Amino acid sequence: MGKRQSRPWIVSDELWSLIEPLLPEPPSKQVEGRPRVPDRQALCGILFVLHTGIQWEYLPQELGFGSGMTCWRRLAAWNEAGVWDQLHQMLLNKLRSKNQLDWSRAVIDSSHVRAARRGPKADPVRSTARVRAASTTSSPTGRASRSRCR
Repeated sequence: MGKRQSRPWIVSDELWSLIEPLLPEPPSKQVEGRPRVPDRQALCGILFVLHTGIQWEYLPQELGFGSGMTCWRRLAAWNEAGVWDQLHQMLLNKLRSKNQLDWSRAVIDSSHVRAARRGPKADPVRSTARVRAASTTSSPTGRASRSRCR
């Protein structure tokens, strides 16, 4: 939202105001220990890992996002709570209401769009015939082998 940042893992106040209400309430702490990493910092850690492609375990502690495992757990919990789907729908609605959706670059992926109906039935002769492809690596007879190592 707004101007593109040089550090895209930093969440703007505007974006955070949209995300924060979607996040589930943190569970009550059962055991004493370290204080919980704030959600906004964990989100920045998640975005840093996704943007840079580093492994979760290598998330630099110096950045203040919490550990990679903390960010990974938070990502999983938010995914299970449907946060990302809700955020996606909210942003689509916001852009649609301002007539800012550019459908010229839209992509439909078959993993997200169900087929309306099944295709034509397969030929029963073909579908039940079990024809085995010829092997390209071995032969039933030793003389047919082209391998130099015997």
